[in-house]
Amino acid sequence: RPRMKREQTLCINPDFGGLRIYETMRQHHPDFFLHSGDVIYADGPIPAEVAAEDGSLWRNLVTEEKSKVAETLHEFRGNYRYNLLDEHLRAFNAEVPQIWQWDDHEVTNNWSPGMELDGRYQVRDVDTLVRRARQAYLEYAPMRQTRGDGLGRIYRKVSYGPLLEMFVLDMRSHRGPNTHNLQREQGPETAFLGQEQLAWLKRELHASRATWKVIAADMPIGLHITDGPRWEGIANGNDGAALGRELEIAELLAFIQRAGVRNTLWLTADVHYCAAHHYHPNRAAFQQFEPFWEFVAGPLNAVASFGPSPLDGTFGPEVVFQKFAPTPHSSPRAGYQFFGEVAIDGQSGSLAVSLRDIHGSVVFSQALEPWQPT
Repeated sequence: RPRMKREQTLCINPDFGGLRIYETMRQHHPDFFLHSGDVIYADGPIPAEVAAEDGSLWRNLVTEEKSKVAETLHEFRGNYRYNLLDEHLRAFNAEVPQIWQWDDHEVTNNWSPGMELDGRYQVRDVDTLVRRARQAYLEYAPMRQTRGDGLGRIYRKVSYGPLLEMFVLDMRSHRGPNTHNLQREQGPETAFLGQEQLAWLKRELHASRATWKVIAADMPIGLHITDGPRWEGIANGNDGAALGRELEIAELLAFIQRAGVRNTLWLTADVHYCAAHHYHPNRAAFQQFEPFWEFVAGPLNAVASFGPSPLDGTFGPEVVFQKFAPTPHSSPRAGYQFFGEVAIDGQSGSLAVSLRDIHGSVVFSQALEPWQPT
């Protein structure tokens, strides 16, 4: 059965000041905001009160649609309307352009094809749930629809002049089921991006003339992310040659090296803490790739923390930095909500990544210089 986590029972609390991190981010005047998924928690009913990490009561705003798991289109829409009750989020939305991805909680925890829904659901078919959830997501997401795509394609490229192109991935819609993830050959069960999206990504990366190619991935590459006895993420804990879902990533990384694509950077979330990971072939079992960085930031308001997670050695990741709540299920009151800030210098092309906490304080920063031909 799918595992359940207490990820979002601590929501809009007027006594705390609501979703305060949105006001912190707004005060930094970003050019745009990348939301890496879990925009809502459709599987997280909200109680009026819940005990916080220090034993005090956390009092939530509650609505009818958030009193149970979302199953109907009306209930999924109600999850997005719930977020809009917060004044800080509305002020942020009024000022800042946004790029949304989606992950599992827009539908239900760890969803993948054929999964068995838990006993809270009267709807027993996950495909029906996904169809309704996708419609609500596309109604509220600030994105244009691709013509002729009846499903409403979520992966896309967003260009910001000569210095930056964003390759926004969809790691949910085209994946196979969560399995043991140790298959030796690619097939329907090893799909994570899916062959069509993977071909699109390779083609667009190769054609890009932007200095920085930022790959927005809703799930990290090397972190152990499990689904009971199965694997929810890319990694499989094997540390050896690429297997299962890792085969797609190996294909992509080898292509990037072979095609001479420079200055790629991965931004991701999903886990409930922040981290900076550096991947290098000298540490890896699979070595046909150029070194790259992956920055993880979150959660914005969900409970913290589930972590830190171990790293899989297949692609040679190293934890350069990580910060997480020492007490599991900590509320925003504890201060372990995080976001990332990326700044590109218009003259030199250098890029700086800062990981910041709910107050806006920098907890880690990393400067990166673009590759230049010699």
